[in-house]
Amino acid sequence: MLKNKQLLDNLQELGLKVLYPEQIKFSVGMASCGRASGAEEVFNALREEIEQTGLGAIVTPTGCLGFCQKEPLVYLQVPGQPRLVYGNFNSNRAKELVQAVRQGELYKKMLLGTVYEDENVVEGTSHQLSSPSFVSGQSEGLRQLKDHHFYKGQLKIATRNCGNIDPGSITEYVAMGGYQAFYDCLQKTPAEVIETIKQSGLRGRGGGGFPTGSKWEFARNNVAPQKFVICNADEGDPGAYMDRSILEGDPHSVIEGMLVGGYAIGADTGIIYCRAEYPLAVETITNAIDQARTLGLLGRDILCSGFSYDIKVVKGAGAFVCGEETALIASIEGFMGEPRPRPPFPAQQGLWGYPTIINNVETWANISPIICRGGDWYAKIGTEKSKGTKVFALVGDVRNNGLVEVPMGTSIREIVYSIGGGTDPNLKIKAVQTGGPSGGCIPEHMLDIPVDYDKLLEAGTIMGSGGMVVMNERSCMVDVSRFFMSFTQEESCGKCVPCREGTKRILDMLEDICQGKVSDLRQLDLLNELAETIKDTSLCGLGQTAPNPVLSTLRHFRNEFEAHITNKFCSAGVCQNLFNLVINSDLCIGCGLCSKACPQAAINGEKGNPFTIDQELCVQCRICVQTCNKNAILAVENAKRGGSVHA
Repeated sequence: MLKNKQLLDNLQELGLKVLYPEQIKFSVGMASCGRASGAEEVFNALREEIEQTGLGAIVTPTGCLGFCQKEPLVYLQVPGQPRLVYGNFNSNRAKELVQAVRQGELYKKMLLGTVYEDENVVEGTSHQLSSPSFVSGQSEGLRQLKDHHFYKGQLKIATRNCGNIDPGSITEYVAMGGYQAFYDCLQKTPAEVIETIKQSGLRGRGGGGFPTGSKWEFARNNVAPQKFVICNADEGDPGAYMDRSILEGDPHSVIEGMLVGGYAIGADTGIIYCRAEYPLAVETITNAIDQARTLGLLGRDILCSGFSYDIKVVKGAGAFVCGEETALIASIEGFMGEPRPRPPFPAQQGLWGYPTIINNVETWANISPIICRGGDWYAKIGTEKSKGTKVFALVGDVRNNGLVEVPMGTSIREIVYSIGGGTDPNLKIKAVQTGGPSGGCIPEHMLDIPVDYDKLLEAGTIMGSGGMVVMNERSCMVDVSRFFMSFTQEESCGKCVPCREGTKRILDMLEDICQGKVSDLRQLDLLNELAETIKDTSLCGLGQTAPNPVLSTLRHFRNEFEAHITNKFCSAGVCQNLFNLVINSDLCIGCGLCSKACPQAAINGEKGNPFTIDQELCVQCRICVQTCNKNAILAVENAKRGGSVHA
């Protein structure tokens, strides 16, 4: 059990020996994204091959390095040499890699890059991995991972340890400066800790963007016999998984952040509210809590300081509305997850009526580096009103999807094109949606907008928790707004009339437009008016932001709505019965892939010659569109229907 700073320093020294052992070390990304891609098979294959060959190496799990497109990821660390990072691995390649290491050969298949040093973000230092002789004599032709286009524009603070440490090892977390920030806080007054957070300019990363230090100060100044700290891990945005990846890859960063928050406001209890659909995250954070408790970093009289604090995990049932803080509190208390009017705010009257601060996983993960390196250090990163970095889940029609952490102020264009690699080279990006179901869609010509809370609001969207969905020409913006409205309408708790009834009416109108049942353009003005009314009159953040996808698409893509109504035509070829699929004979090379894939046998032709689509048999399933490598299959207006035709 840790009782003083010396014991913590001793644990750090031990952790460095575990993290950088004097033997060959293989690590496998074992977060949910890695496991879904076959990481467990790779992990087991490495162990079996090492045992059979007698290599004398170890295999450890690690979290998500962010490049989900390249999972499973494997890391090779030979003492005195740079770490080699491999992507898209499988069990056969794992065996080949072990054999190559055994023979002293450099295995180059699927090599993404090399890492020469690990940065300790908390302490502002670095750990050299390779000897100078290797760097100068044998590194020719090996690209550094930091120079890979996916990582080049990134700055990792919240995700600093993900993919670098074993999330199940508290000693490895301490090796990277873990719990030093908490110890430093114990040497300061709570007011001094809060002032550091205020100086940093850190704003809540859960979506609202409220200044974290100010929230803590409100709770601190509230005299009450009991106070609570809550971590909101109820991540419900479609396609978003930032919080899950941090919990799975670096759970102790969240625990330490909550310890600092508890000390700052005078709380003795922390609660991590995590959705039950994240079983690996729940298991990982629960194990980490047990480890911290065993070492005396949770419990009574921590580090002999007189400060007592403990954390427990509460599993949510998956209601999107419970991401709203007052609904989350109601759920913890055992009631239906419904929001309540504010004020009073949770910092004044929260869980069980006591002062409560709620921040999301990413916010808590930022706390330790801020405490150790100072608020001024963090405030120098980002823009005037949006400090630090932001983690995004880059998904959709983008060539390289994954978790991206960039400094605030980075343009969306840089994230999508430079880091994400753009979309299919034969297609153009149409829009990028930020903020999940509560966000808006930004057209391609506006992608130079910086990642900044206020700038995104001006563009008709929000930062949100960090979802970023890329859409190319094959996306129908009317259908996109229908999809997100369908999600928020289903997730509405139904407590207030504007959200309960208004979202249902908007969804009905959008579905009618997608089905070609609307002929009056004045319906668009009514749609806009209804969306604005819901935004102004709903009780909570879910209802207030639910119309954002509709308002932003009406603002930037009104022509698509008008085409659906006036011409009964969906140019993206998404809304069934509002288009025909035809084959452009100038682009078709006669490969026949589309014909083989068609479930209706509606595509005919001879190899080497352009194929055609029988309109009577075609059901617009779009499988052929997804199969064609030449983008030769086009959507045309229904007026061109009639037998077998081609463009």
